[in-house]
Amino acid sequence: MIYVTINDESFIYDVHSLIKAFYPAEDIRVIPDNQDGPKDMCPKFAVYAGSDLISVKECVSDGYSRSITISNGLYDDRPAYKSELKRQLYNALTEYTGHSLPWGTLTGIRPTKLAMNCLLHGADEAKAVSYMKDYYLCSDKKAHLATDIALRERRILHGIADNAAALATGYSLYIGIPFCPSRCMYCSFMSYPIATHTKAIAGYIEALKKEIDYVASAFGGRRLDSIYIGGGTPTTLSAAQLSGLIGYVIDRVDISTIREFTVEAGRADSIDREKLTVLKELGVDRISVNPQTFNEETLRLIGRKATAAQTIEAYELAREAGFDNINMDIILGLPGEDMDDIRYTLRNVACLKPDDLTVHSLALKRGSRLAEILTESKDACDKLRNTDIDYETAMTLTEETAASIGLKPYYLYRQKNISGNLENTGYAAAGREGIYNILMMEEVQDIVACGAGTVSKHVAIQPDGSALITRCDTHKDLKLYINDIDMMIERKKKMYA
Repeated sequence: MIYVTINDESFIYDVHSLIKAFYPAEDIRVIPDNQDGPKDMCPKFAVYAGSDLISVKECVSDGYSRSITISNGLYDDRPAYKSELKRQLYNALTEYTGHSLPWGTLTGIRPTKLAMNCLLHGADEAKAVSYMKDYYLCSDKKAHLATDIALRERRILHGIADNAAALATGYSLYIGIPFCPSRCMYCSFMSYPIATHTKAIAGYIEALKKEIDYVASAFGGRRLDSIYIGGGTPTTLSAAQLSGLIGYVIDRVDISTIREFTVEAGRADSIDREKLTVLKELGVDRISVNPQTFNEETLRLIGRKATAAQTIEAYELAREAGFDNINMDIILGLPGEDMDDIRYTLRNVACLKPDDLTVHSLALKRGSRLAEILTESKDACDKLRNTDIDYETAMTLTEETAASIGLKPYYLYRQKNISGNLENTGYAAAGREGIYNILMMEEVQDIVACGAGTVSKHVAIQPDGSALITRCDTHKDLKLYINDIDMMIERKKKMYA
């Protein structure tokens, strides 16, 4: 446990996030210096934020401290002061540890949005790169990556609508199916094992239909840009259930303007020829077939029942069914894997040549079985926490693999506790980029989300061109969602009104 004291409680989250990035394997507690901590607490750092001084002191060993005087009055400008505090804390930690972070002071999930805002305010590519490097202390490589993706996203979004206000007049529809064949060790998403929840499916679909009726009524005059059915694993539903649900959406919602219709068929053990035929006939034009890894031992360890051979078979079935936009997900840093395992997975990806490849760096998510195990036992922690991977090299290998099959990066996001302090990146062939991914990540239009554990977003463009974003969620518990579906719909009505 690393204890940190701070004199200004409003910066606790920012200080915690940044120190955690430098010490990912440690538990971090940031405590106001006017409060008593645990009896055995020995602070490692003390952070002082004052009206004309920011200082960071290392409290364990003698001789280290760092402080900087800043301009008078900046303390009253909280956003500017927070940025300066994070820069000074970052510099102090870099000096103290001898390490730097690829994304500098950034700990949020949307670094490309910062580069995008810079471009939208008239900066050229070079200025956007400099901004990411100078203001957020990003590495040269990550500053260029964020800017390059922002430029590509802007071109794709421009193909939908030529300005922010026009983009915001459209909306996207997300439908969550919270069932899976089994629960993967690393997963924290809404997921109920299908074998023990079969009887709940009919009631769940009826609740979804009520939400879809609301969408048809409230958004009937608006342009629908994309539909994304995710989960869980949507293809745990039977072919008849998929046909009934998607058919209902098509009957009730005007889909004449959609640019993309995605269904996650992520688990190979949930895919068969009949389901793929149903999806294709109903107009689904993008699916995911997600191996995560092609190493059999890892698949068994993380609880994915499908073998690598089944994933390849499912992928080939999807090609035979006529799908020409197939996404694959892989995860770097799965328990027990080393660089050779990653190279093996990438060779298989290169042979299959998906149209879209999403590369995740493993994130230890609260609520996942993996996170629970790592906190239960040091022996388990030593066995499962992956220390044999050079994540920068692994990410470079994925970039090279993607480029070798004609895929370029088009969207990016980060997560808390992400391995190597890196990112998740989507690569795609030209014209095969996941439009919903960009619309959702850049927060440029309403995302109407239906289903248990989903979050809807309302994007309102302000007179100064900025976006005001509000959110509302639905119950995560399956029974509560079904029982309170009318209340869930009322939440959406109030927000979108």
